[in-house]
Amino acid sequence: MEENSGPAVLKRELPLTRSAALEFRAGDEVLLSGVLYTARDAAHRRFMEVLDAGAELPFPVEGATIYYTGPAPAPPGRIIGPAGPTTSFRMDGATPRLLALGLCGMIGKGNRSPTVVDAIKRYGAVYFCAIGGAGALLAECITGCEVIAFPDLGTEAVRRLTVKDFPVIVAIDSKGNNLYERTGLFCMSLC
Repeated sequence: MEENSGPAVLKRELPLTRSAALEFRAGDEVLLSGVLYTARDAAHRRFMEVLDAGAELPFPVEGATIYYTGPAPAPPGRIIGPAGPTTSFRMDGATPRLLALGLCGMIGKGNRSPTVVDAIKRYGAVYFCAIGGAGALLAECITGCEVIAFPDLGTEAVRRLTVKDFPVIVAIDSKGNNLYERTGLFCMSLC
C-alpha cells in the first residue's frame, strides 16, 4: 500500500508577480526565497506619512512582500535574533493603500478585516501566515538583514531580509478564500 505524503509544498521566489500571487490557494504550504521587508504598526504609520507628503516609500513596493515582525537583536555570531510574526490586524488601516500601490504579499498572524480581504481580492494579492511562537526557527531561514528605513524605531525599523525556504501558509488567497474562516480555532492557535 502506497503512503499518501500529503500536499506538495510550493517553492516560490520573491519578489512576487501578480500572476504568481493569483496562483496561491488558501491552505497552500509555501517556502519563500528572496527579498522581503519587515514593517510593523509604527513603520506603517510612517509609510502613510511619507505617502501623504507625496514622497516615495523606502523600498520598491511593486511586487513586494512585507513581513509583520520586529525581530529581536541578533545574538553574537547571528544575522538576526528571533523573528516571529506579529498580529496583522494592527496594519489593516494602511494595507489597502499599500496593495493599491502594488504590494503583492503580506506575512503575519491572525485574521484580517473585511476591508483588507476585499483589497486582497481587488488587487490580486496574498496573505500568508507564519507560525506564531517559532521566531527562533524562522530566523534560521534568514540569510541577510539590513535596516533600510526608520532606524529610530529600533526593532520596528524597516529591514530588507533575504530569506531561503521561509515557511508560510496561505491564509487568504486572491479570491478571498480565508483559512481562518475554514478552520477556525485550529489556524488561530498556529498562525
